[in-house]
Amino acid sequence: MNKKIEGVLTAIVTPFDGDGAVNPPALRQQVNRQLDAGNGIFCGGTNGEFFVLNEREKVTVAETCVDEVAGRASVVAHIGEISTRETIRLGKQIAKLGVDAVSVITPWFVPLKQDELIAHYTDVADALSVPIFLYNIPARTGNTLEPQTVRTLASHPNIIGIKDSAGSYESLSNFLDAVKDIDGFDVLNGPDSLIHQGFVDGCSACISGLANVAPGEINAIWSRFKAGDVAGSHQAQESVTGLRTELYKVAFSPAAVKKALQLMGHDVGNSRYAVHFSTTQLEQIKQIVHRWL
Repeated sequence: MNKKIEGVLTAIVTPFDGDGAVNPPALRQQVNRQLDAGNGIFCGGTNGEFFVLNEREKVTVAETCVDEVAGRASVVAHIGEISTRETIRLGKQIAKLGVDAVSVITPWFVPLKQDELIAHYTDVADALSVPIFLYNIPARTGNTLEPQTVRTLASHPNIIGIKDSAGSYESLSNFLDAVKDIDGFDVLNGPDSLIHQGFVDGCSACISGLANVAPGEINAIWSRFKAGDVAGSHQAQESVTGLRTELYKVAFSPAAVKKALQLMGHDVGNSRYAVHFSTTQLEQIKQIVHRWL
């Protein structure tokens, strides 16, 4: 039986040192911040800047997270690559590390038909022993998993759910509706603005980038909901939504999240991709963090 993935998993940042190399000791510190707040770990995703990591670095990130967590929480690692072959190659390496599951983003750049996406995910699921979450983020990939496609893929014994980061309640609810009668297939919410509503509607977990900055505040949405305090969960969501709205007006994640962490005194380094913060933006982020945390 697969381990149930539930609650909050933080889409953890990948810290870099002064030379821009992956910084495992700093990553361990961030992992423990999340564990202290009651959160699990989702590594090598968008907030982990997978798109600027090489294969060895992706393995290092997952290996470090699994080792530091040491069974205390769930660890899910992202393995999606642009080709089926490379996704399987990376997935086999990650699977050996002891992660609880992996997530697989849709291939990007080249538009794919739904039957091609089904073939891609089926081949990956057939090749790997570790359970798989589909990962839908069409704004970044140009490819969208349709609800019926997800329902078809849900019949595969090694595909256990979907992470939806399309960004809309309509998308999330459509996936929940499409698989509501399929036991053992879960929907994980991606947007931080929909965490509470996702739990209300039946999501088993959320994958939160903002939890890097506000681990306890994000966890409160889940812990209060689980305890039956739905109103308290909604209240926690309102506070988080305010932080998210203001922070992402300055710059989009993951750079905004990582910069906020830096300004909070955490040794996570700069983002690798071509992003720049002006003096004004840095001051804005400082004020936002001070106001909300």
